[in-house]
Amino acid sequence: MFTADELQAAAGLVHRQMAPTPQYAWPQLCQRLGCEVVVKHENHGPTGAFKVRGGITFIDWLRRTHPEAPGVITATRGNHGQSQARAARAAGLRAVVYVPHGNSVEKNAAMRAFGAELVEHGDDFDAAREEAFRVAEAEGLFIVPPFHRELVRGVATYALELFTARPDLDTVYVPIGCGSGICGVIAARDALGLSTEVVGVVSEGAQTAKLSAEADRLVATDSARTFADGMAVRVPVQEALDIYGPGTARIVTVSDAEVAEAIRVYYRDIHNLAEGAGAAALAALMQERERQRGRKAGVILCGGNIDTAWFLTVMQGGVPEV
Repeated sequence: MFTADELQAAAGLVHRQMAPTPQYAWPQLCQRLGCEVVVKHENHGPTGAFKVRGGITFIDWLRRTHPEAPGVITATRGNHGQSQARAARAAGLRAVVYVPHGNSVEKNAAMRAFGAELVEHGDDFDAAREEAFRVAEAEGLFIVPPFHRELVRGVATYALELFTARPDLDTVYVPIGCGSGICGVIAARDALGLSTEVVGVVSEGAQTAKLSAEADRLVATDSARTFADGMAVRVPVQEALDIYGPGTARIVTVSDAEVAEAIRVYYRDIHNLAEGAGAAALAALMQERERQRGRKAGVILCGGNIDTAWFLTVMQGGVPEV
């Protein structure tokens, strides 16, 4: 998808606005799981999630290729919206962001703080996305889709950092929503000529990516019910499927209870905060611990933006209801 030079150029652009995030091999997790566990800490970025990288590269591309655009419009469950609002407003552009009703209160507040004009519509991400696309022309705004080459080139820079630091990883677990993150990991792995297996992770309540990869065609679902909102997608993206379908070793499902336990493990073992999607990769590794025993596994902690009420529920041993 990209050459190593293209990814290095993206990294140069991204690193002018943010420092590389760390990747730590935590002995507490190694002791718990019986393998070396390397956590890529995208929760340590300027918006608390990996999506910030794609906003930087996308808005840079937009300014160069569509200088007439007065702003952007997009849909999100939160992290993508923060990324686009941050980059667009810094470039002097409007940023209109659609979210579903009942979206994360704290993610909504963060998007507004970054300058987003927030609009609530529909019951889930895909309904909000359809409405944002519908009104884009009337607003005269440029559509930021959930998947775009420039978004992927930006988010791939976290994988470039990870694989440059740890080319010896046997496996990397990556959550899947619309697919930019996992496609970025696959793109970086292939550009660097590594043989690391990439394992996708979906919620058992939002399995569109897994079903589509297994069928080798787009398979939408009727709902996407999970508190791991970064994975709560019911309509897959063909361009992403074309990459993660053949590019993953497998795609595994995790339950909300498993995700909640992974959030607790992150906090108790290494005192890091993970949102639902951010803990999904660790949940999958915990599920496959026997398969990875004695090996070197990477997990992408893609974001730490969990609402306080949900976090309290999780740390008291519960599972947030959606």
